Order: sequence, then C-alpha cells, then structure tokens
Amino acid sequence: MSSKSATASLLRWPVLFARFVKLEHSVFALPFAYAGAFFAFNRIPGFTRLLWITVAMVGARSLAMALNRIIDYEIDARNPRTAGRELPAGKLTLDQAAAFSALSLAVLAVALYQLPPLTWYLSPIAIAAFVFYPYTKRFTSLCHVFLGATIGLAPVGAWVAVTYHLAWQPFLLMGVVTFWIGGFDIIYACMDLDFDRREGIHSLPASIGVGKSLLVTKLFHVLAVVLLVAVGMARHLGIIYYVGVAVVAVLLAYENAIVTSRDLSRVGMAFMTMNGVISVVYIAFVTADLLAR
Repeated sequence: MSSKSATASLLRWPVLFARFVKLEHSVFALPFAYAGAFFAFNRIPGFTRLLWITVAMVGARSLAMALNRIIDYEIDARNPRTAGRELPAGKLTLDQAAAFSALSLAVLAVALYQLPPLTWYLSPIAIAAFVFYPYTKRFTSLCHVFLGATIGLAPVGAWVAVTYHLAWQPFLLMGVVTFWIGGFDIIYACMDLDFDRREGIHSLPASIGVGKSLLVTKLFHVLAVVLLVAVGMARHLGIIYYVGVAVVAVLLAYENAIVTSRDLSRVGMAFMTMNGVISVVYIAFVTADLLAR
C-alpha cells in the first residue's frame, strides 16, 4: 500500500464520522457557550477552562447529533433529501453509530470531570434532552423550539463551568439560542414540507404552511434580538456589544429576506452560511467589548 493510500485509509473514519455528525455545525452553538463563560464574570476565562468547555461542547454536540441520526434512521431512509446520509446510505452501520455515540459520551464525561462538579450533576438533563428532542417531531409542531432549547443549554452549562453555580442570567442566552435556532430550523423544515405531510411528521411548515411559518421565524428572530439586548443590560456591557447586536440583527433580517414562500432556493445559504457568520460575529463583538474594559 502506498503512503498516500495508507493516509487516505487512516483518515477515512474520522472524516466519515465528522460528516455523520456535521461537525462543522458546531460553529452554531460553541460561540454562545463561550459567551456564557465570558459573561459569568464579564471577562475571558483561562485557557485551560475554555479548553475543557470546548471539549465538553464538541462531545455533547457529537452525542446529540449521533443520537438524532440513530433515532431518525428510518425516517431519513424514506426521505429523498436525507437518504444519502451515512446511516441510510450504508456508509455506517447502526452498531458503528452506537459505538461513536458511546465514544462521544466518554469524551463528554472526561471533559465534565475537569470542570466543577455541578456540571457533572446537571449533565443528565442535557443528555435526556438529546434523546427526547428527535422524538418531538413525531407528536408536536413545536419540535423546532425543543431543538433550540436543547442547544440553548450550552451557554448555561458554560456559565456553571466558570462560576460553579447556577444563576438566572445565562437563561437569557438560552432564550436567544432557543429562538434563533428554532427560527432557522423552521426555515430548514420548509424543504421537507411535502415529505412531512405525507409521512405524518410534525413541523410548523407542515402544519400551517410555508408563508405563516416564515412569519413565525421572523417573530422568533425579533425575540432573539430583544433577548440579546437584555443580556447586555443584565451584564452591563458596553457600546461595542450593542454594535454587535445591531450587526446580528441586520444579518438575521437578511437571512429572513433571502427565503420566501415562493423561493426556497437559498435555504442552504440561510441555514449554514448566514448562521455560521452570525454566531462568529456575535462572539467577536462580545470578546472585543470585554477586552476594551
């Protein structure tokens, strides 16, 4: 075997599992976890603490996504849009996916062991949410809110990892993430409207149509911006932070503008590109505001 072939063989599994859990989508939640840690004392924590928060976040998100893929395996196999995913396409077996889930849980456990004990004690709540969320689309059109709230646990966990206690302030950030992600998940669900209705899958677009659902998304994103302002007021942040909130508001407005009930061709751009930019822009302004003090 040539060295090039050996390298390709060695990288096959990491690349395959990274695609399986859409590792690049970690950019959505990780910056808000950092924000939760930064706001705990209105300063940037030490490198070691941030490192373990990052490892915990990657492990938690990988576990959540793997469980989602396993639980939705049969649904994904019937949906033409998702039939090419690793499990329904046969690139991974259910046993391999389960083993990856166990590994992700182990990574999360190791990271939490390096953080305050309260993060360990509260972790079953997050893990229960990871298991529960995939089932919500089977009985409620509010599944998008459940997704947002599940990911919104990230800044709460990061706050606890820094302060060693639970408080009300990080729940404002949880609300931001809940409405932000819930909103763009509604946009994403518009692509599966016909399939969801045919299969009896619950989603807001399937229940009330694309047009009304996109109005709900706009409302959710307005609420997210309002809560961003509330975060700034609660933590006594400066003008740089509020400039960042204004930039995020403009980006959210653009995201909503490029997707209409008559044109869903740019859903992919709204989902991945714009939301990745929004989360990075937000944490950049948060960091700049704290460093300027």
